[in-house]
Amino acid sequence: MLRLFKRTAPQRDPLEFHVSHGADSYKIALKRVAGATRFTIRVRSATRDVVLTMPVRGSLTAARDFAQRHAEWIDARMRKLPKPVPFHPQETIPFEGVPHIVLHEPDARGTVWLDQATNGKPALRVAGDARHVHRRVTDFLKREARTRLEDSVKRHCAKINVKARDVTLRDTTSRWGSCSASGGLNFSWRLIMAPPHVLDYLAAHEVAHLIHMNHSDEFWKLTRKLSKDVDSAEAWLKAHGASLHRYGARSEADAA
Repeated sequence: MLRLFKRTAPQRDPLEFHVSHGADSYKIALKRVAGATRFTIRVRSATRDVVLTMPVRGSLTAARDFAQRHAEWIDARMRKLPKPVPFHPQETIPFEGVPHIVLHEPDARGTVWLDQATNGKPALRVAGDARHVHRRVTDFLKREARTRLEDSVKRHCAKINVKARDVTLRDTTSRWGSCSASGGLNFSWRLIMAPPHVLDYLAAHEVAHLIHMNHSDEFWKLTRKLSKDVDSAEAWLKAHGASLHRYGARSEADAA
């Protein structure tokens, strides 16, 4: 007798799972990596998450056990992360490296503008409905970032007689800028929160990649020709860059 068996699709690893420590639960992103010989756990400050890297042939059960054994370490590292700062009224966020308090002006005309608070400190005033404050601040920062980055790219390109195909902005977490083989330059819009010399250095860095698609000595020589702030900007990014990702965390009310 011929028997027919229904084929079932092979089971795939879950993209994530959770481990608990006390009353807290943490999401663990799972990543199989060719060449990995052991389990490793990394807490990423930019994205405020946990990644477990494991060998391609590693056991999922073993991965879960490994994560649970390190739950106390995960909990400690997550608690040490800087507190997220939403784009809400009365919160303070950096603009060009200077702290600005967000002030809501519900009856004012316009969208967002730079001003001073009553105590004389720098402020971002936001008009309109309170529900739109987050979006309006985000849009303002992206517009300002684009203006400054496009100006810097244009200026640095003119120095060495090259042209970028385009300039795009994203919310990247692994790098502040990149250059494609076709000449397109991409930057994190969060650079508008860094001091101006840091943003301008990143523009020079990526423009230099239009000539040298590597980090050779020739690349760094050209970058230093374009920017006098290479060392100070790199030092600032190393010390403070990761903290820029904590600004703009959205609440459930914002997402609604």
